[in-house]
Amino acid sequence: MRLTWSALLLLSASLEAAEAPLRFVIADSWAMPSIEIEGEQPTSGILYDTMNSLARHLGTRPEFHVLARARVQNAMAQGEVDVRCFAAQAWLPNLSEDYLWSVPLFVQRNLLVSDRPHQAPLNPQDLPTQHIGTVLSYTYTALQPLFDSARLIRDDARNEEQVLQKLQVGRYHYAIASQWTLDWFNKTQASGKPLHRVALLQEQAVSCYVRNDPAVPARRILRALLQMKMSGEIDAIVQRYVEPMSSASTSDAAGP
Repeated sequence: MRLTWSALLLLSASLEAAEAPLRFVIADSWAMPSIEIEGEQPTSGILYDTMNSLARHLGTRPEFHVLARARVQNAMAQGEVDVRCFAAQAWLPNLSEDYLWSVPLFVQRNLLVSDRPHQAPLNPQDLPTQHIGTVLSYTYTALQPLFDSARLIRDDARNEEQVLQKLQVGRYHYAIASQWTLDWFNKTQASGKPLHRVALLQEQAVSCYVRNDPAVPARRILRALLQMKMSGEIDAIVQRYVEPMSSASTSDAAGP
């Protein structure tokens, strides 16, 4: 009987380990098409689909933790979550070696966006002193010297969708947003007044990173992400939400 109970306990422990969810952290500052958050849980979007697909490849279920952006890295450090996606090593220069990075999965393009079209690409250095739409706690390396010198003044909103909404109603004439968000905003607005890309500020390859912990199947996660990227699955997910680069809504005065 003792042997039987021991076997049952071992089986129970194995099943519990097999059923452990893959815990993803999501910043509440994300907007569509990256992710849609309703009732503090994601429901759709490029990253939501990618995370769900990754969990399926691993034969487990995803668990989503939606947190304020300032709390995201602390949650990783405390072991509350296992995977963070859409990040770049350049954004986290002081990250310890307790994490493993995937191959680059997406490209983040930060744009200067205006409520009016421009015939030629705009140099932000040429802008007169004014407010510019930004996301709270986001760092914009390309414009930081202008913020530091008060040549440009941040007008923060909670996420990029709100930034563009404020631009559309005239709170300011320029804002910073990703190409994904701008394309999605123009596609889903009924006003008939698109916002315009006037400069490419930064282009950055972004990845996922995983806690390097014995309790987390980090190597399996990284292999699955590599397979998803190499097979074209991740690019196909992006294309479900985002039009090609040649879209007229994203090519205004921005150059190549």
